[in-house]
Amino acid sequence: METKELPRSWVFDKPANSPFAHPRGLLGTLAGRIMRRTNRQQEVAELLDVRPGHHVLEVGYGPGVLLGLLAERVGDGRVCGVDPSPEMRDLAIRGNRAAVEAGRVEVRIGSADATGLPDAAFDRVVTVNTVVFWPDLEAGLRELHRVTKPGGRVLIAWHGGSNPSRMTRMHALPGHVLARIEGAMAGVFTDVARHELSTLTAFTATRP
Repeated sequence: METKELPRSWVFDKPANSPFAHPRGLLGTLAGRIMRRTNRQQEVAELLDVRPGHHVLEVGYGPGVLLGLLAERVGDGRVCGVDPSPEMRDLAIRGNRAAVEAGRVEVRIGSADATGLPDAAFDRVVTVNTVVFWPDLEAGLRELHRVTKPGGRVLIAWHGGSNPSRMTRMHALPGHVLARIEGAMAGVFTDVARHELSTLTAFTATRP
């Protein structure tokens, strides 16, 4: 059976073979279950400033932990997620079955540079621990800009923060890569700001 080549990371210029980067098969499913137990997303949900009635998109939802937190905050709004991994889609659906069946959460296959979603559809767009694995940083940011409503907020977060674990420190990005992300966001968004959460370095921005 032919194996599909993994996309190359814009940071490392090589495919990321870790099952946490591109979860596939049994190892990918196991990685998703580990992420479900270890990922704590309350700070991200708070920083994103989701309000009742908002339409929210998560890019790279993994096992769906943040999708569930966001669904609790949007009230009669909507939460949509895209992720390239069918295994993560299955886990996210199982973890949010009631919200999915009620139509408050939609879980789709897609990627940062090809969400397959309409223009200016979301009040908030968020992605956590995915940006390094994008093949093209600028293409991903253009796509996030496209699907965000004017005045909407975008949040991009990666391992780091003010109180990282040893594992988190191992995955933290050097300053020049963080500066590249911040500068690229400033090229398409306004009000770009950096935030140090407990275990994440996050950037927020606004679509003009």
